[in-house]
Amino acid sequence: MSFNLHNIVISNREEVLEEFKKIGVDGGGAGVMAPKAFHYLFKVYDLTPKQANILKQEMLGKGGDAAVARGCVDASIEKTDILLIGTEKQFRAAIKKLRLQPFRLARLAEQLEETLVNLRGRKVRTLECRGKHLVLGERTLVMGILNVTPDSFSDGGKFNNLESAVEQARRMVDEGADIIDLGGESTHPGYEPISVDEEIRRITPVIKVLVQEFDVPISIDTTKAEVARVALEEGAHIINDQWSLRADPRMAGVVAEYGAPLVMMHNQNGTDYHDLMGDMIRFFRESMDIALKAGVERNNIIVDPGIGFGKTVEQNIEAMRRLKELDCLGLPVLLGTSRKSMIGKTLDLPPDQRVEGTGATVALGIAAGVDIVRVHDVKEMVRISRMTDAIVRHASH
Repeated sequence: MSFNLHNIVISNREEVLEEFKKIGVDGGGAGVMAPKAFHYLFKVYDLTPKQANILKQEMLGKGGDAAVARGCVDASIEKTDILLIGTEKQFRAAIKKLRLQPFRLARLAEQLEETLVNLRGRKVRTLECRGKHLVLGERTLVMGILNVTPDSFSDGGKFNNLESAVEQARRMVDEGADIIDLGGESTHPGYEPISVDEEIRRITPVIKVLVQEFDVPISIDTTKAEVARVALEEGAHIINDQWSLRADPRMAGVVAEYGAPLVMMHNQNGTDYHDLMGDMIRFFRESMDIALKAGVERNNIIVDPGIGFGKTVEQNIEAMRRLKELDCLGLPVLLGTSRKSMIGKTLDLPPDQRVEGTGATVALGIAAGVDIVRVHDVKEMVRISRMTDAIVRHASH
């Protein structure tokens, strides 16, 4: 007779502690063994052979391992990336030794420690939105897209006047939207940029009504600091910057001044990458530095992988597959895949027939841990989110 044996899949510390509890493990023993249950693979870029060889030695000494480029041992190369392989316990032991090492390895030790903490999972918390409140981590929040543009790729300018825009916002809130994201400038490939004055003219009348009529926070999708300032003065609650503070150097200061939450989206000109996710993580770290130096609170920052921006279809799909790698930042994640060309090109469908493809990306995003999904089809995506939450977050509604 065979033994009853199977593999256990766990995604966080709480889940492994629950498995220990099921078989009656002593509480003290569970705390000791939990760091042994998580196996990590970390990639560090552009190290000198001296740095890499010390790292490899420290990991090997703690029972882990490290993979480096050929030529690293004899320093016949100038730089190498390195893959660090080990359990949480092994990494923590290595971190203690790295703190005593030269060649900036003490700083790397601090980053490894920060990453291990971030990978334990984001706690449920309240995002303060200038008088409005959003709870992050209990369930997936749904952001409804409201474009007041004549050339939107997805809705053809259907809401390009005050009455239709407010009616659409009302419909989305009734269908379960937690946030309304208002945009006055199209950003699809080949779009025509508009002036600051024109963008302000388009969004200001709508903001005035939305902040008075609806209880949900109003997000403003803009890359321009002056547009953000006017919107916040009119009572908007969140700034959604598709260039992560890179398009307008004044944006970080405006966001900090008003204490608004900030969505930073990954974007770039062209689709060339050294390493897709590594380059994206570096991009976010650089934008985080800009934000923090300007006075934006870390707790107010949300990241968006920028599906459909600066990426080929294949790169978008790879980013979707590797969304959990954003967990190392320890920040909430917003995912915007709604009706994107990635879906259209994969399924060979026009924008108004991409709801099922959007639903697939929303469900997979939630399974990967995203906190907010930005969508056009609110009713359908709320239902998909609630069902996926019931499985992934054990959330009931």
